Amino acid sequence: MCSLETYKIDLKGLMEDERVLDFDLNDDFFQSLDGSQLEHGTLHVSVSIRKMTGFFELHFLTKGFVTVSCDRCLDDMEQPIEADNVLTVKLGDTYSDDDDTVTVDENEGILDLSWFIYEFIMLAIPIKHVHAPGKCNSAMTQKLEELSGAVRSGEEEAEAIDPRWEKLKNLKV
Repeated sequence: MCSLETYKIDLKGLMEDERVLDFDLNDDFFQSLDGSQLEHGTLHVSVSIRKMTGFFELHFLTKGFVTVSCDRCLDDMEQPIEADNVLTVKLGDTYSDDDDTVTVDENEGILDLSWFIYEFIMLAIPIKHVHAPGKCNSAMTQKLEELSGAVRSGEEEAEAIDPRWEKLKNLKV
Protein backbone atom coordinates (compact mmCIF):
# COMPACT_ATOMS: atom_id res chain seq x y z
CA MET A 1 0.00 0.00 0.00
CA CYS A 2 1.26 3.45 -0.92
CA SER A 3 1.78 6.05 1.80
CA LEU A 4 0.13 9.33 0.84
CA GLU A 5 2.40 11.17 3.28
CA THR A 6 5.00 11.54 0.50
CA TYR A 7 2.55 13.74 -1.41
CA LYS A 8 2.21 16.28 1.42
CA ILE A 9 4.29 19.45 1.07
CA ASP A 10 5.14 21.88 3.84
CA LEU A 11 4.76 25.18 1.99
CA LYS A 12 5.95 27.25 4.96
CA GLY A 13 9.11 25.15 5.16
CA LEU A 14 10.19 25.74 1.54
CA MET A 15 13.51 27.56 1.65
CA GLU A 16 14.43 27.81 -2.02
CA ASP A 17 12.46 29.85 -4.58
CA GLU A 18 11.99 26.88 -6.91
CA ARG A 19 11.81 23.19 -6.13
CA VAL A 20 11.07 20.17 -8.31
CA LEU A 21 9.49 17.00 -6.94
CA ASP A 22 9.21 13.77 -8.93
CA PHE A 23 6.64 11.07 -8.23
CA ASP A 24 6.34 7.65 -9.86
CA LEU A 25 2.74 6.44 -9.58
CA ASN A 26 1.58 2.86 -9.87
CA ASP A 27 -1.41 0.73 -8.85
CA ASP A 28 -0.67 1.28 -5.14
CA PHE A 29 -1.25 5.02 -5.52
CA PHE A 30 -4.73 4.55 -7.01
CA GLN A 31 -5.70 1.91 -4.46
CA SER A 32 -4.66 4.11 -1.53
CA LEU A 33 -6.98 6.94 -2.63
CA ASP A 34 -10.52 6.74 -1.30
CA GLY A 35 -13.09 7.06 -4.08
CA SER A 36 -10.66 6.48 -6.93
CA GLN A 37 -12.28 5.29 -10.17
CA LEU A 38 -8.92 4.21 -11.56
CA GLU A 39 -7.19 1.09 -10.30
CA HIS A 40 -4.22 0.57 -12.60
CA GLY A 41 -1.64 2.78 -14.20
CA THR A 42 1.99 3.75 -14.45
CA LEU A 43 2.75 7.45 -14.53
CA HIS A 44 5.54 9.88 -13.82
CA VAL A 45 4.57 13.24 -12.32
CA SER A 46 7.00 16.11 -12.05
CA VAL A 47 5.86 19.01 -9.84
CA SER A 48 7.70 22.31 -10.07
CA ILE A 49 6.97 24.61 -7.13
CA ARG A 50 7.77 28.31 -7.55
CA LYS A 51 7.61 30.51 -4.49
CA MET A 52 6.25 33.92 -5.51
CA THR A 53 5.35 36.97 -3.46
CA GLY A 54 2.18 36.02 -1.58
CA PHE A 55 1.47 32.72 -3.36
CA PHE A 56 2.97 29.54 -4.81
CA GLU A 57 2.70 28.35 -8.40
CA LEU A 58 2.73 24.59 -8.90
CA HIS A 59 3.33 23.21 -12.39
CA PHE A 60 2.40 19.54 -12.90
CA LEU A 61 3.82 17.53 -15.84
CA THR A 62 2.27 14.06 -16.09
CA LYS A 63 3.24 11.30 -18.52
CA GLY A 64 2.37 7.62 -18.63
CA PHE A 65 -0.71 5.48 -19.03
CA VAL A 66 -3.73 4.29 -17.09
CA THR A 67 -5.88 1.22 -17.65
CA VAL A 68 -9.50 1.96 -18.57
CA SER A 69 -12.32 -0.04 -20.16
CA CYS A 70 -12.78 0.25 -23.91
CA ASP A 71 -16.14 1.87 -24.68
CA ARG A 72 -16.72 -0.50 -27.60
CA CYS A 73 -15.71 -3.97 -26.35
CA LEU A 74 -15.38 -3.37 -22.57
CA ASP A 75 -11.91 -4.99 -22.43
CA ASP A 76 -9.16 -3.19 -20.54
CA MET A 77 -6.93 -0.94 -22.58
CA GLU A 78 -3.96 1.29 -21.87
CA GLN A 79 -4.86 4.96 -22.29
CA PRO A 80 -1.82 7.20 -22.74
CA ILE A 81 -1.80 10.25 -20.48
CA GLU A 82 0.12 13.44 -21.12
CA ALA A 83 -0.93 16.46 -19.09
CA ASP A 84 0.43 19.89 -18.24
CA ASN A 85 -1.43 21.63 -15.39
CA VAL A 86 -0.90 24.68 -13.19
CA LEU A 87 -2.20 25.21 -9.66
CA THR A 88 -1.98 28.44 -7.68
CA VAL A 89 -1.79 28.12 -3.90
CA LYS A 90 -1.75 30.78 -1.20
CA LEU A 91 -1.69 30.74 2.58
CA GLY A 92 -4.79 32.02 4.38
CA ASP A 93 -7.09 31.65 7.37
CA THR A 94 -8.79 28.38 6.39
CA TYR A 95 -8.49 25.73 3.70
CA SER A 96 -10.47 26.53 0.56
CA ASP A 97 -10.45 25.33 -3.03
CA ASP A 98 -13.57 27.12 -4.24
CA ASP A 99 -11.99 29.36 -6.87
CA ASP A 100 -8.98 29.15 -9.17
CA THR A 101 -6.66 29.55 -6.18
CA VAL A 102 -6.34 26.96 -3.43
CA THR A 103 -6.00 28.46 0.02
CA VAL A 104 -4.10 26.47 2.66
CA ASP A 105 -4.46 27.14 6.38
CA GLU A 106 -1.51 29.37 7.31
CA ASN A 107 -1.11 27.75 10.74
CA GLU A 108 -0.70 24.33 9.18
CA GLY A 109 0.93 25.19 5.84
CA ILE A 110 0.63 21.62 4.51
CA LEU A 111 -0.69 20.93 1.00
CA ASP A 112 -1.67 17.37 0.05
CA LEU A 113 -0.92 16.91 -3.67
CA SER A 114 -2.32 13.37 -4.00
CA TRP A 115 -5.91 14.33 -4.85
CA PHE A 116 -4.82 17.17 -7.18
CA ILE A 117 -2.56 14.74 -9.07
CA TYR A 118 -5.45 12.26 -9.33
CA GLU A 119 -7.86 14.92 -10.61
CA PHE A 120 -5.37 16.11 -13.23
CA ILE A 121 -4.99 12.50 -14.43
CA MET A 122 -8.77 12.07 -14.63
CA LEU A 123 -9.09 15.30 -16.62
CA ALA A 124 -6.49 14.03 -19.10
CA ILE A 125 -8.50 10.89 -19.93
CA PRO A 126 -10.55 11.48 -23.10
CA ILE A 127 -14.32 11.12 -22.87
CA LYS A 128 -14.31 8.39 -25.51
CA HIS A 129 -11.66 5.71 -25.17
CA VAL A 130 -11.56 2.86 -27.64
CA HIS A 131 -8.94 0.45 -28.89
CA ALA A 132 -7.12 1.16 -32.13
CA PRO A 133 -8.96 -0.27 -35.18
CA GLY A 134 -8.73 -4.06 -35.19
CA LYS A 135 -7.59 -4.33 -31.54
CA CYS A 136 -11.03 -4.73 -29.91
CA ASN A 137 -12.24 -8.08 -28.61
CA SER A 138 -13.45 -9.82 -31.78
CA ALA A 139 -16.22 -11.82 -30.06
CA MET A 140 -17.67 -8.69 -28.50
CA THR A 141 -17.38 -6.74 -31.76
CA GLN A 142 -19.20 -9.50 -33.65
CA LYS A 143 -22.00 -9.58 -31.05
CA LEU A 144 -22.27 -5.78 -31.21
CA GLU A 145 -22.63 -5.90 -35.01
CA GLU A 146 -25.34 -8.57 -34.74
CA LEU A 147 -27.34 -6.53 -32.24
CA SER A 148 -26.85 -3.34 -34.23
CA GLY A 149 -28.26 -5.12 -37.29
CA ALA A 150 -31.35 -6.17 -35.33
CA VAL A 151 -31.93 -2.59 -34.22
CA ARG A 152 -31.59 -1.29 -37.78
CA SER A 153 -34.10 -3.81 -39.15
CA GLY A 154 -36.54 -2.76 -36.41
CA GLU A 155 -36.17 0.88 -37.47
CA GLU A 156 -36.89 -0.03 -41.10
CA GLU A 157 -40.07 -1.84 -40.05
CA ALA A 158 -41.18 1.20 -38.05
CA GLU A 159 -40.76 3.37 -41.14
CA ALA A 160 -43.30 1.25 -43.06
CA ILE A 161 -46.67 2.85 -42.26
CA ASP A 162 -49.57 0.75 -41.09
CA PRO A 163 -52.27 0.74 -43.85
CA ARG A 164 -54.93 1.90 -41.35
CA TRP A 165 -52.93 5.07 -40.66
CA GLU A 166 -52.46 5.58 -44.37
CA LYS A 167 -56.22 5.74 -44.88
CA LEU A 168 -56.54 8.26 -42.02
CA LYS A 169 -54.00 10.48 -43.76
CA ASN A 170 -56.30 10.64 -46.80
CA LEU A 171 -59.02 12.16 -44.60
CA LYS A 172 -56.77 15.14 -43.78
CA VAL A 173 -56.63 16.33 -47.39
